[in-house]
Amino acid sequence: MKTPKTKKKRDGAGSVLRTQYAALPWRINNGRLEIMLVTSRDTKRWVIPKGWPMKGRKPHIVAAIEAVQEAGLVGKTEKVKLGDFRYEKRLDSGAAVDCCVEVFSLRVQRQRKNWREKKQRATRWFECAIAAELVEEPELRALMVAFCGASTPPKV
Repeated sequence: MKTPKTKKKRDGAGSVLRTQYAALPWRINNGRLEIMLVTSRDTKRWVIPKGWPMKGRKPHIVAAIEAVQEAGLVGKTEKVKLGDFRYEKRLDSGAAVDCCVEVFSLRVQRQRKNWREKKQRATRWFECAIAAELVEEPELRALMVAFCGASTPPKV
C-alpha cells in the first residue's frame, strides 16, 4: 500500500503525522458498558475500526464507514471527537508512517450479518476495562479508560 495523501499534522517535535479517523464502538449490555474490538488484518492484534480520510466526507462519517466495513457495525456516531491517539502504521511496502487517529464515539445499534472485511477480521464485544487492557497503543488505552470511567453511559 502506497502512503495515501492525507491531512498532515506536526507533533511537538516537528514530526509529520498522517491523519486517520476511528470509531469507538460501544453498547450497554445488561447494564454494563461494552466496547467492540476488531483484529487487525496482518498482526491480528485487537484494535478499533479506523481508516484514512475520504474525499468529501466528514471525519465522523469516515469513522462510521470504517466501522461498517471492518466490523459490520451500524449505529449513531458522535460528531465531536472523543480524543486522539498516535501509532505507527506499517504499510504493505514495509514502510512505516506515524499516524494521529481522531476517535469518534459510535453507539452500536446492530451488527450486519455480512460486511466487506468479515472474512479478514474477528470481532468481539468486551467489558470496557478489558477492552482497554487488550489494545497496545497507550494513548488509545488511556482514552478508553477515560471513556469507561464516565459515571453515566455516553449520550449519542
